Amino acid sequence: MDVATMLAPLFEPLEVGPVTLRNRFVMPGMQREWCVDGVPTPRLAEYYRRRAAGGTALIISEACAVDHPSATQRPVFAWLAERSRDAWARCVDAVRGEGAEFFMQLWHEGAYPGRRGEIRPGDPPALSPSGLMTADRPNGRALTTAELDEIEAAFVRSALLARSIGASGVEVHACHGYLLDQFLWHETNRRDDGFGGADLRDRLRFPTRVIAAVREAVGPDMAVSVRFSQWKEADYQARIAETPDELRVVVEAFEAAGADMLHSSTRRFWTPEWPELDADLGLAGWVRRFARVPVAAVGSLGLATDVMTRLNGRPAEQIGLPAFEELLRRFERGDFDLMTVGRAQIADPDWVAKVRRGAIEELRAYDSVAAERELEEFVAAS
Repeated sequence: MDVATMLAPLFEPLEVGPVTLRNRFVMPGMQREWCVDGVPTPRLAEYYRRRAAGGTALIISEACAVDHPSATQRPVFAWLAERSRDAWARCVDAVRGEGAEFFMQLWHEGAYPGRRGEIRPGDPPALSPSGLMTADRPNGRALTTAELDEIEAAFVRSALLARSIGASGVEVHACHGYLLDQFLWHETNRRDDGFGGADLRDRLRFPTRVIAAVREAVGPDMAVSVRFSQWKEADYQARIAETPDELRVVVEAFEAAGADMLHSSTRRFWTPEWPELDADLGLAGWVRRFARVPVAAVGSLGLATDVMTRLNGRPAEQIGLPAFEELLRRFERGDFDLMTVGRAQIADPDWVAKVRRGAIEELRAYDSVAAERELEEFVAAS
């Protein structure tokens, strides 16, 4: 059997809520930092368009700060607010014009100050569940009850903007140690008002309230995805669910709130989540056991290094065909419905089209140094 025929199951369409995807490949939200005062530049629209033309089924925008002053303090990070509406509309039109779907990712950074630099004098304070970035790293202050309402309303306003510009869906960002994930993680949520503490169900209350509010606001004609993770940028070993039973609670809560898709983020899709229970089942596979909606897997497909590893000037090594054989084995076993491919699509906008042709040997390798240089050139020019 040739490679293209072997991988054909990954090119079957899939329904995610009201949206039909043309294949099973997703380009996730990745901060390119190609915004000026939170507004996407034409360069970003072309970047998205090029990957859509290259065959991917679903493009998810970079994390977009929701319409609240505390959402982020980095001007090169994206915002989804009235001032950026028209620029995002151009991105949506560019992607959908190439036959792909486009979800807007809704995000608040919480107590995490962003990748580049600290909060500047005069900026609003960092707001989070308990004023903690990690268990032993305070930053900013805890949200008041009134501010919880404000943040929820900001997610809704930004979701409605996404609907108004024709996005196919929205993705609620609840991962990697940012605001909604800080509510989920016991280390950063010490609240005693029913929205935090030792009980996972209490820690789920605010994130699921936000998801439900977004679901109600956008209505039945838009998809709602939830991206979540165990690991945090500040702690790779962190867990919101210590056991499969706790993971079931998370999955069922997200679905009950209105999620059409669960986007389970890991650093390597093949790493077992609970090896003492099943040495061959990753996080997505466990989620798939409990979920009724489609599940997307994430994590270093086609690359020898995971997303958080620094490469010291070396391009990431292409793994080649064995990685795709492993992907297909798990996909056909039913571990997940979609595969998210990030850095590989930064490196090669035609990545999906090449995989469809079986041309694995033509895939271009990701080079972190080149990507960093490209960002520095953009920032300098801006």
